[in-house]
Amino acid sequence: MTKDDPPISATSFILHGVQIYACAAAGKKLRTGRDATDMMSEGFEHQAEVLAIPAERFDEDFYRLRTGVAGEIVQKFMRYGGRVAVVGDISQYIAASDAFRDFVRETNRGNTFWFVANIEELGTRLERARAKSGS
Repeated sequence: MTKDDPPISATSFILHGVQIYACAAAGKKLRTGRDATDMMSEGFEHQAEVLAIPAERFDEDFYRLRTGVAGEIVQKFMRYGGRVAVVGDISQYIAASDAFRDFVRETNRGNTFWFVANIEELGTRLERARAKSGS
């Protein structure tokens, strides 16, 4: 597995002092808030501070903002205190929608839901977040 490949099976590891639960690339698509809470439960079982979810695990409707799926899923993660990184290439969705591009930019400004190209970029964001918090 390279830094750009999603994990074949779920794995748990520490990255820059943060417990990560990287979900498998294959599996049930996230389509609803209930799917998000199920995924959070899986992460909690592994004491995860951050869920790293491959971009392909999200239903296509997640990437079409007008469906409301992204808002429902992100809100569920935020409500229950989950930190999430969508890991993978989402360039086709950004190219297809100015609204989605803006959504990605706005969520990436925060500290709870990120879109990252790979685990290496997630590590960089975690380092920055730690530096900002002074820990």
